[in-house]
Amino acid sequence: MREQRTLGEVKDAYIAEAREAATRSMAQVANTGLTPDMLSLSGVALCIAGSVAVYFVDQAWWLYLVGAALYVVGAMMDILDGALARAGGKGTPFGAFLDSTLDRVGEAFMLGAAALVFAREGKMWAVGVAFAAVVGSLLVSYTRAKAEILGLRGDVGFGSRVERVAILGIGLALGSLGALPWAVVALMVLAWITVVQRILFVRKQLRDQASSV
Repeated sequence: MREQRTLGEVKDAYIAEAREAATRSMAQVANTGLTPDMLSLSGVALCIAGSVAVYFVDQAWWLYLVGAALYVVGAMMDILDGALARAGGKGTPFGAFLDSTLDRVGEAFMLGAAALVFAREGKMWAVGVAFAAVVGSLLVSYTRAKAEILGLRGDVGFGSRVERVAILGIGLALGSLGALPWAVVALMVLAWITVVQRILFVRKQLRDQASSV
């Protein structure tokens, strides 16, 4: 239990530092006409373009590298939109809603492209894993959103967006070596562990509230 709390504290610390660094890096950009919504839309467009490149890897192995680059850059842009909103005071309720929605789109497209590649290669077990990864990824975000609607914290767990982007990006970059199916397995496991962590954490908060009444 102590180890879990320590790991959680470490993650909270590096997320806070990364968020602060991202906000500082966006300080100059905030003075331009670039808006967070532009970053969000550009990011998801790059992720979708990356998924198209991955689908055509049977034509050329280096399309894995193209797909990985487009996906990681697109995901980073989609992550930095929040930093731009904080740095320039450009955040809006609709922008936050759009950002949260588009976060799901890019990852789902890439996992869908991976599933199609697996199906073409006859790896049906990997298709099933990719499907489970998509569902788990969506539930990671849903559990947090639902918890926050209830006035609770739902941001615990080790499978947040940054970790998932890193795992999938590495799997894509090494896709020609056969790493992609195993990266999707890792992503799926991490996502579902996070879903369980968030469910249990919400239950704990509700029980604590009930016992304090």
